[in-house]
Amino acid sequence: MLPQQLAFIDSILKLNPRLAVFDCDGTLWSGDAGERFFDWELKRGVVSDEVVRWARQRYVDYRAGKVSEDEMCGEMVTLHQGLKEVDVLALARQFFAEHFVRQIFPEMRELIARLQAAGCAVWAVSSTNEWVIREAMQHTGIDPKKILAASAEVKNGLITGNLTRLPSGPGKPKAILEVIKQVPDAAFGNSRWDADMLALAKNAFAVNPNPDLEKMAQEKNWTIYWPATS
Repeated sequence: MLPQQLAFIDSILKLNPRLAVFDCDGTLWSGDAGERFFDWELKRGVVSDEVVRWARQRYVDYRAGKVSEDEMCGEMVTLHQGLKEVDVLALARQFFAEHFVRQIFPEMRELIARLQAAGCAVWAVSSTNEWVIREAMQHTGIDPKKILAASAEVKNGLITGNLTRLPSGPGKPKAILEVIKQVPDAAFGNSRWDADMLALAKNAFAVNPNPDLEKMAQEKNWTIYWPATS
């Protein structure tokens, strides 16, 4: 591990955090697993042709600003309505292993391991669907039970169209306070959709930040860190 990677890890451990929360896409790994999984599923015909056509058009509208971030993230979950959760988990496992394991930032994986060894509770908070995030955790070292991700109600093993959680933007601190019931000592994110979570934490870290979050981090004096492999 390079000196700057070790220095970053040590700077966080010196804070002696008891609770750390991490965004996932762009923060723990390079790229957006949520959007990639969405495209990957549609190409594989996981859902009906009718749903594929609808979803493709919704994504075009989203990119054009006609569909909100929350709407799109939610629909990337609820389009699985009627599918067996066990089947979607298997797809998520295959997808992440094939396309994203090598994208994980080594220093973030090392940081998670060292935080947990020091007694810090570590959670993942993401607007990507919970199936991808749950399967990704085995590669990051975070307990799959300690995730707050976009999720839908499951009845009798089947996914329903009822969205139960959407941690995006203000939804991230809302989920943290509702479920974990603590203010994080440290929070890590890469985009403006993480800004509310970073603002909640005692110590905020903009990791691999998009230009909008980088600007905000500079204004708020949050720590900015660029992974060595980003």
